[in-house]
Amino acid sequence: MSTPPSNLPPVLRPERPATRSLADLAARFGAEVRGDAEGVSLSGITLATADLRPGEAFVALQGGNRHGAEFSAAAAEKGAVAIITDAAGADAAAGGGVPVLVLDAPRARMGELSAWVYGTGPDDDLPILFGTTGTNGKTSVSHILEGMLGQLGVVTGLSSTAERHIAGQVIVSRLTTPEASEFHALLALMRERGVEAVAVEVSAQALSRHRVDGIVFDVAAFTNLSHDHLDDYADMREYLEAKLPLFRPDRARRAVISLDSAAAAEVVERCDVPFTTVGAPDIAADPVLAASAEWTVEVLDERPEGTRFALTGPEDRRLESIVPVIGRHMAANAGLAIVMMLEAGYAWERIVAALDGRRIEAYLPGRTERVSGERGPAVYVDFGHSPDAFEKTLAAVRRVTPGRVVMLFGADGDRDATKRHDMGRTAVLGSDVLVITDHHPRFEDPTSIRETLLAGARRARPDADIRVLSPPERAIVEAVALVSEGDAILWAGPGHQDYRDIRGQRTPYSARELARRALRDAGWPVPEPHWPVPYPD
Repeated sequence: MSTPPSNLPPVLRPERPATRSLADLAARFGAEVRGDAEGVSLSGITLATADLRPGEAFVALQGGNRHGAEFSAAAAEKGAVAIITDAAGADAAAGGGVPVLVLDAPRARMGELSAWVYGTGPDDDLPILFGTTGTNGKTSVSHILEGMLGQLGVVTGLSSTAERHIAGQVIVSRLTTPEASEFHALLALMRERGVEAVAVEVSAQALSRHRVDGIVFDVAAFTNLSHDHLDDYADMREYLEAKLPLFRPDRARRAVISLDSAAAAEVVERCDVPFTTVGAPDIAADPVLAASAEWTVEVLDERPEGTRFALTGPEDRRLESIVPVIGRHMAANAGLAIVMMLEAGYAWERIVAALDGRRIEAYLPGRTERVSGERGPAVYVDFGHSPDAFEKTLAAVRRVTPGRVVMLFGADGDRDATKRHDMGRTAVLGSDVLVITDHHPRFEDPTSIRETLLAGARRARPDADIRVLSPPERAIVEAVALVSEGDAILWAGPGHQDYRDIRGQRTPYSARELARRALRDAGWPVPEPHWPVPYPD
C-alpha cells in the first residue's frame, strides 16, 4: 500500500505547485485536528510514501493487511507535513510527529481533497476533459481521439492503460486510471504545460474506487459491455452498475453512447446528461438498434495498413477517414471519437478539414499492432483479454489475411477465471491453429490456467489443431515456425506491456520484441520498434 515496486513509473506532479493552508483544509473538510495545523502549508497529497515529496500530506488508509498509518513516521522522515487518516489510524499516525487530520472515510474523499489541493475541481480552469468507459475500446478511443485532436492543432494530454502523454511527453502508465491524488496532480501538470484537451480512459474500477472523484468530464463516452472483470464484480449487472455513474451530472456534462452492445439500451435509458448516439451496424449485437443511432459508422475498405470508414449524421453530415489499424471495431472507435470532439464544441467544419479523406495520425500501442515487416507472415500483438475482444480482433485479422490465422494467447492469473472457457472457445473458433501459453500467472498455477483454456477450446472444437507451449518465449518461436508468406499470427493479451507478473515480481518482458526476434531469427525482415526494448540483445 505505501511502497509500490521500485520499477513502477514515478507519479508526476506540477512543477510549480501552489501551496495550501493545512488549517484551511481542515476547516473546509470538517477534519478533526490533532496537533497544531496553524501556519502549516502543503503543496501536494499522496497515498504512498514511496511517491511522497517534501511538503506534501500523506493520506493513510486501511489496507488489506495493515493500516497506512503505520507508515506515518516514514512519511514524516520523507518530508510529509501532515497525516490525513481515519479514526482507526489516528493514534498510530501521531507517531509521525506532524499534525494529524482525522476524517470519516478518507478514501471516498480523496478526489475532492486532491482537487482542492491542486486546484483541479469542476469550477477550476482546466483543459477540455474527455472520459471513455466500456469493456473494450477505451484505450483505442483515447489514443485515436488524441491523434485527431493533434491534427486539429490542439495541444493534448492523455491518460490510458498504456501511457500518459503531456504535450508530447510520453510516460508509461501504472494503472488504467490513476489514483485520485495522482490524477489531479497530472491534470495540474498538464495545465502548467498548456494542454488544451485531455483524453482519459475511465475503468469501472476507477469509478468504484474513487479514482476519478472530483472530476467532471466535458464529454463522457460508452463503448460497450461484455464479459470481463467478474473478479471485481459479482456479476454483469454489478459491473454495468459500476460504469453508469459516469453518466451523471456530477461526473460529466455531455455523453456519447455507442449502441453496438446489448447494454447500450440501458445506458441510454439511465443517462442523466444530454447525449447523442453512434452505431456501427456491421459489428453491433443488435444491427437495427445500431442503425437507429444519430451517427452511424460504415466500413468502406479493410486493408492490412488500415480501415477506411464513413461517419454520417444529422444535417446530412458525412466524413470519410482511415483509422491506421485493422478492424471494423476500430472504425467504430474512431467514429465515436469524432462525435466526442463535436460534442465538446469543436466545429464540424474544422473536423472535416483535418480528417476528411485523410489518415488518422494515431499510434495505438499494443492494439492490433503489426510488429512484422511488409514481407513474410503478419504478426499482430494485441492487449485484448476478453472473449468479445478475441472475436472482433480475430475476425479483423481473418479479413485481411489470405492464408492461415494462428492465435497465440494466455490468461491472467488471479483475475476473472469465469471467462477462461469462453476465451478458449472464441480463440479456437476464430483461428486455424491455436497456441495456448502463459500470460501473467501472478500467484496462480500457470499449468492450471492453461488446462482451463484448453478445456474450453477442446469443448468447442475437439478436432482443432491446438498446441500448449510454455513459456511464451518458446510459444512465439514455435508459432512463427508454423507460418509463411500470407499467413498471420495474432498474439493476444500482452499488448504494450513490458513485464510479466510472476509471483508478485515484474519480470522484464515484451511480446512485441519477442515477436520481432522470432521473425528475424526465422529469416523474415522486421521494422524498427516504436517501443522501448526492455532487455538488450
